[in-house]
Amino acid sequence: MPADIALHFDRVRTRGAHNDLRLRIGSHQHSCDSYYLALDGSATAPGGLGARLARLLEQWGAQIIGLKDVGGTAYLPYDFSDQCTAWLRVSSADGQTAQVQAGWSLIEAWGIEPSNYLATAAEVADFDPIASARIECTLTELAAHINANRATLAATGP
Repeated sequence: MPADIALHFDRVRTRGAHNDLRLRIGSHQHSCDSYYLALDGSATAPGGLGARLARLLEQWGAQIIGLKDVGGTAYLPYDFSDQCTAWLRVSSADGQTAQVQAGWSLIEAWGIEPSNYLATAAEVADFDPIASARIECTLTELAAHINANRATLAATGP
């Protein structure tokens, strides 16, 4: 993967919908489920879990590109649960550097299509950060890293 960024989203098991995904950010690790990705019935949801995870990270990458040169904040979901969702908050004051922080929102996953989450990302107003789950990097490095991670997930297949 490009750059040495301590952020990675991967499949730890290829079968089952519970605790089969892991997000690592800095020294923090979080296990999560692919359940809601498998349930996504929207027209933008590709077939197979590897392709659906790749679609999720494709959206992450597009949001990061949108921050370049202008700055701002983007929310990237990574855990979809019945009662809440987990997000990466990417903040850039200058459109070049980024602070990436993992945290929670009380937005419930049953109302989100993971393959088309952008409308929901704009509604995250109750972000509760996880103190030990943060990194800093450039937006360019982050975009390249997410793109490489996307390709890895796509290759994991169904």
